[in-house]
Formats: sequence, structure tokens, C-alpha cells
Amino acid sequence: MEIRILVADKHRIVREAICSLLRNEFGMDIVGEAEDGRTAVQLARELRPDVIIMETSMPNLNGIEATRQIVHELPDAKVIALSAHSDRRSVCEMLKAGALGYLPKHCAFQELVSAIQNVVANRTYLSSHISGIVIEEYLHGAAEQGQSAYSVLTNREREVLQLIAEGKSTKVIARELYVSPKTIEWHRSQLMKKLSIESVAELVKYAISEGLTSIAYA
Repeated sequence: MEIRILVADKHRIVREAICSLLRNEFGMDIVGEAEDGRTAVQLARELRPDVIIMETSMPNLNGIEATRQIVHELPDAKVIALSAHSDRRSVCEMLKAGALGYLPKHCAFQELVSAIQNVVANRTYLSSHISGIVIEEYLHGAAEQGQSAYSVLTNREREVLQLIAEGKSTKVIARELYVSPKTIEWHRSQLMKKLSIESVAELVKYAISEGLTSIAYA
């Protein structure tokens, strides 16, 4: 039985390269591609892939929030993070969101194949570098942990904050999240209140500093 795979990465050339290589692997079938996190969630819901290869930094909905939504709706889906970011926060929040694997983008292709095979067998797969980060977090993280967007804000607040930081208007955000503009305005006021921030420009800076968006997605 073939492993059905969805590839989510903001860069088309990366998606095409991954898909091309995986199509040549016996027993692996690419069922879809997504260029942003929201599309990844929609396709996961529609296609029910066995494995989702997920970039952490994507527009509209970042990979961490997309993973959280996918795993919540589809507990059997296996998510592997394939990311250029290997800082402690990105790794730990991705694993907390439900990812079973985490690989840096500079990994060898055969390591990605091995990760897919492992997560399908319900085993966690972390590259050696990522494993070191996780161990360091376990040993020292509790003492060093401070407030972050992931501890202070709700899932929906982080989602709204990312869209605000990416320059989307209240009406556009409301349409994408299927809520009223007044609801988005309320979320924005709550964000400013919680974070003691007084302007949208400061919200943007905060979102970037917390890794919710990198803005430059081209």
C-alpha cells in the first residue's frame, strides 16, 4: 500500500524538487501540494494524506498553527517539519503542535525518506541536530522559559496576528477566517491589550520577533 503524501512549502521550486524525488521512491505517492499553511489544512482535510511534509514558515497560516489544526482534525495524519529554522522555539512548538518528525532543509534526501517511513510506523524521527535541541530544552528549558506568543496568546489570536503582520485588511482577515470584521477588530484590541502594544507597526515587529511570520515570502 502506497504512502500518500502532501507537500507544503512556500517555495514552488522546493515543492517541485521534493515531489519529483519522492515520486521515484517505491511505495510513495504525492497527492497534493500547498504553498501556504491555510491551503495545507484544507488539502489535508480533503485528501486525507498519510504524511504531510510541512515547512514551518509560511504565509496566511504558519506551519506550526497549520500542524496544530491538522492534528486536531485528523489525529491519524503524520506531520514532518522540513524547515530552514532550527531554533529551540520553532522545534519545540512544532513538536507540541503534534509533528512526529523534524528535519532541517539541508538534510540528505534519504533522511527524509527514512523520516517518512518512521512516522508512518508511529515512531518519532528527529535529525541528530534537532534531537540535541530537544534534549537541551528538556534539561534547561524549564528554567529559562519565559513568556512567548505561544504561552500568552490563544491559537486564534496568533492566527489573526500573523495575518495583520502580513498586511491584510480587517475585511480580508474576516473573510479568510469566516468571521465578522467586528470580531477581527476585537481580536486586534485584545492583542494590543495583552501585549501592551499601541500600534499595528509594533504588532508587526512582535509577530516577526516571535517567529509567527517572516513577512518576506517571495
